[in-house]
Amino acid sequence: MDLKELITFQTILRQGTFSKAAETLHYAQSTITNQIKRLEKELGIELFYRGWEAELTPAGKIFAEEVDDLINHWKFVSEQAKAIQKEEVGTINIGIIESITNIVPNILARFSKEKPKIVCNFIVGNTDSLAAALEKKEVDFAICAEIAGRFPYTFEPLYEEQLTFIVSKKHPLAEKSRKHSLKELCEYPIVAGGKNCIYQLKLEKNFLNISKKPFCYTVSQLSVIPTCVNTIDRTIGVIVSSIPITDNCIKLDVDISKSDITIGIMRNIRNDNITSSKQLLLN
Repeated sequence: MDLKELITFQTILRQGTFSKAAETLHYAQSTITNQIKRLEKELGIELFYRGWEAELTPAGKIFAEEVDDLINHWKFVSEQAKAIQKEEVGTINIGIIESITNIVPNILARFSKEKPKIVCNFIVGNTDSLAAALEKKEVDFAICAEIAGRFPYTFEPLYEEQLTFIVSKKHPLAEKSRKHSLKELCEYPIVAGGKNCIYQLKLEKNFLNISKKPFCYTVSQLSVIPTCVNTIDRTIGVIVSSIPITDNCIKLDVDISKSDITIGIMRNIRNDNITSSKQLLLN
């Protein structure tokens, strides 16, 4: 069975006779007859009684009720297959860190103009969780920090983030307009990123040489930390420079080494199938 045979059958129904169908389709009448014979053989039923009029058999009447849907479905599948070949439909899964979620609307607006039928799923997480998702092929690529030695990947740097310390304007340190030491910060509770957050790990490294360790709360969603600072008495928040802070907060000048964190595009070498649509989204 092919689409031509179905269209021939449909045209006979609409025109009423084989000869009129042949004229409409610009076929010889013998071609129309042979196509119907092939269709009947493939279906294992007789569609028409033999004669001058195109009279349907009982089985032919049942098939006639379905032929329009069959043709429409055939065309739909064919169009979808062609679209996939041209990468006009499909799904792209992108892992991103929380600090860049504000750029998602603009990315989608620009991308959807060129690829309106491609679904984009943005998965928000920290660098550790996104690297795990990339390794499991749950995301096609990730925008996050670099992790050395995790698995074979490529990393293209995009920009630098910095660890940023914030306090409420009512905090005792807010009144002291000078550079603060990490040791001084240890006198107050600290609210920082989650356990495996790359920012939290960098913070812990900076506290290694200090005998007194601070009391820490962890929040995996960094954007919540400014609110915590304003709500929990005398706390210090640790975020990254791109996270907006509230009017009730200020940034502290802290003496800290290696506070820069490189953010970039991470890809899994083992699953680096970057199609033109994915590359367009990356661009």
